[in-house]
Amino acid sequence: MVVSTETLTTLAAALLVAVGIAGLIVPVLPGLACVVLGVLVWAIGQSSTAAWVVFAVACILAVAGYVVQVLVPGRQLSRGGVARRSNIVGLVCAVVGFFVVPVIGLLLGFVIGVFLAESARLRDRAQAWTATRVAIRAALTSVGIELAAAVTIAVGWAIAAFALAR
Repeated sequence: MVVSTETLTTLAAALLVAVGIAGLIVPVLPGLACVVLGVLVWAIGQSSTAAWVVFAVACILAVAGYVVQVLVPGRQLSRGGVARRSNIVGLVCAVVGFFVVPVIGLLLGFVIGVFLAESARLRDRAQAWTATRVAIRAALTSVGIELAAAVTIAVGWAIAAFALAR
């Protein structure tokens, strides 16, 4: 049984898209980038104008997703009174947490880092916890926005892949 190059690249693309979406749910891989990479692999394998248009749209959606992913949570943090310094401490602790306690350490490190930084800044644990909850909501919003962009790209790609299948 001989499998065509287009079929192989479509299967590879589907795997990359699936891994990308899974990487958003379990933060191990750069999810949205993997999804776009999957569409790129597919476009190369298809080598048609329509496939390249789908890839271009995927890139536009990814860039829009990344921009909104930064802007919306940033506004939530500033409206909630969370200091940028606390957010940075949270991000650094998230990276450290990821390596200390794989997967859940990312969220755990972020929460602990923001709470400690806000506790030091505000000198009030109740206010620090309120600010930490705002930061958690902002982080979850960020992941949700990236996931929405990735799923939108994946669905659009799947529709195009089925439509262009020979």
